Amino acid sequence: MQYDMRRKDREETKEFALEVIDKAPFGVMATVDSDGTPYCVPLSFARDGETLIFHGALSGHKIANLDREGQVCVSFTREPAFPENDFTVVYESAVVTGTAEKVTGEEEKIRCLRLICERFTPKNMAAFDGETAKFLKVTGVWKIRMETISGKRRKPPR
Repeated sequence: MQYDMRRKDREETKEFALEVIDKAPFGVMATVDSDGTPYCVPLSFARDGETLIFHGALSGHKIANLDREGQVCVSFTREPAFPENDFTVVYESAVVTGTAEKVTGEEEKIRCLRLICERFTPKNMAAFDGETAKFLKVTGVWKIRMETISGKRRKPPR
């Protein structure tokens, strides 16, 4: 279910939200266990248009949830600040909902891993092919097709 943003004065554009995603050091992805218990985990995401990409182990709590139900919510925050003499937090955030699916084709998996590495370790790209060859079979790659994207900002007090 999609709710309207309560604080319309803090609502930002889709383009703003995508910029937050691109500059945030990580995102926190939420899934739901089979018994309805929420589970969330921080991940390093790359963005390819309106698709988020992440990698990780081939099994575990998050993977079990994704294999059962691909619906996820991912939140991103950048540049939080705590102004002196005020009781607030200044922030920029984005929230995405979507459906995660496992990348199975080898070429697409390598392309996605390259996007992640170019974002987070651009100075190490000379070693990319060798590292990818060593770990490709034991690395899972997932894509999240963004179905909703919202941005929000709390500006500094005047």
